[in-house]
Amino acid sequence: MDDQHFLESEWDYCLVLDACRYDVFSEVYDEYLDGTLEKRRSVGSSTPEWAYRTFTEEHDLAYFSGNPFINDLGIPLNELKWGASCDYEWSASNHISNVFDVWKSGWDDDLGTVPPDGIAEAFYNNQGAVEEADRTVLHYMQPHAPYLARGKGQKLKQIQKGIRKQEEAEQSEDGGGGALASLGDTIRPKVEDKLEGSELAQKAGLWLELDPTEVVTNGTREAAMALYEENLRIALESVADLVDDLDGTVIVTADHGEAFGEEGVWEHHIETYIPALMEVPWLEVE
Repeated sequence: MDDQHFLESEWDYCLVLDACRYDVFSEVYDEYLDGTLEKRRSVGSSTPEWAYRTFTEEHDLAYFSGNPFINDLGIPLNELKWGASCDYEWSASNHISNVFDVWKSGWDDDLGTVPPDGIAEAFYNNQGAVEEADRTVLHYMQPHAPYLARGKGQKLKQIQKGIRKQEEAEQSEDGGGGALASLGDTIRPKVEDKLEGSELAQKAGLWLELDPTEVVTNGTREAAMALYEENLRIALESVADLVDDLDGTVIVTADHGEAFGEEGVWEHHIETYIPALMEVPWLEVE
């Protein structure tokens, strides 16, 4: 299995499906897309790690980001107060020439995420930037939870709102919150670190996105994977429509995978190098 070689590979458009496992993708993609599929090894097991290890220089890209961690705010990942839980001193705006914050402009508050068509709409509305850039990345949030069939996103909604509040606070005169906020900033990373080390806490985090009835009937893994596959199919439908309008080499890949109990891991976390998180699809679309 080759490494991902995201930037070193030849492409004009790269469509990133957030948290997309190779095995699930390989079972369903050919119902929507034609092309040559490879299994490749990602450089990270979460979006912050993948971005930090992938975009290390200055890159001429039009990047349409549905993921709040890849943003144009200029706040380093290690200073984000919500969700990143890492010490990477990296921000997208220092490495990517043009980041479009679709995680703000295309956000659907009822779904608690950016639906696939929001990424496509931002792309079509910014063709001037696409033409000026050397290459273009469209970063879809799906198949990452929340699961669109449920329409009740929880965790990602909190991350998105938290980062937006931090942006507003840093633009205000006092920088936001005083001593109480500083105390929270100190405690939160320690709490998150403890939770990420607990299988029960990881599993409980996933329960927020599931129907309790389905969990009881089918178990956490089966209930989650059914909704996960449906999320992927929804994304692929949108991708298939968009691909028809793209002129050039098109790649569909992922930043990392998703775990459903493999080796005691649920969802995805930084520097967790198991196959479910590191093996990603690399499809060159015909």
